[in-house]
Amino acid sequence: MSKYEVKNVEGQAVAEAELSSDVFGIEPNIPVMHQVVVAYEASMRQGTHAVKNRHDVSGGGRKPYRQKGTGRARQGSIRAAQWTGGGVVFGPVPRSYAKKANNKVKKLAMRSALSAKLADAELVLLDALSFDEPSTKRAAAVIKALGLTGKRVTLVVDDEAVVEYLSFRNIPKVEVIAVSEANTRNLIDNAALVMSVDVAKTLEEALA
Repeated sequence: MSKYEVKNVEGQAVAEAELSSDVFGIEPNIPVMHQVVVAYEASMRQGTHAVKNRHDVSGGGRKPYRQKGTGRARQGSIRAAQWTGGGVVFGPVPRSYAKKANNKVKKLAMRSALSAKLADAELVLLDALSFDEPSTKRAAAVIKALGLTGKRVTLVVDDEAVVEYLSFRNIPKVEVIAVSEANTRNLIDNAALVMSVDVAKTLEEALA
């Protein structure tokens, strides 16, 4: 266990939290992080691209002209690839780009991402983050108090924190995700990672 600074929503250091060194204090494994991010982004591709080959385009039901005696190259269909409006040869077809990474690798990548953020002083821990009602104005004030205005921020909240999600979602450059949705790409694709101590403990339990 190691102790880390905890701030309040006014940006003041108010306490210290003990976090597991096995989750927040390991040597980041860059190759594993790269592997998991590549697999995640590949799996997000729809792969719905498609072209029409000579059998799919319309027309071309008969031979355009006789085989011999015209002085031109023989042709069997005006829908062949060399004709304008013809089919495409070896074009893309619908496919899956999904890549697989096993759970141990995913967990190691997330532990590496959290450890890297902490080592780079890009992890901000809050003592609590709770709004009574949705308020983008109040949420923007929190971001300003933490000195993160204009930076790309990822805010990780509890799965049930609907009010907080509604408050922060409209702030430019701020991405709000539920703790159950956290993945390596979201954790590293920012200039600052913000979460409460309770959320950090939830991640700690899931990745231990």
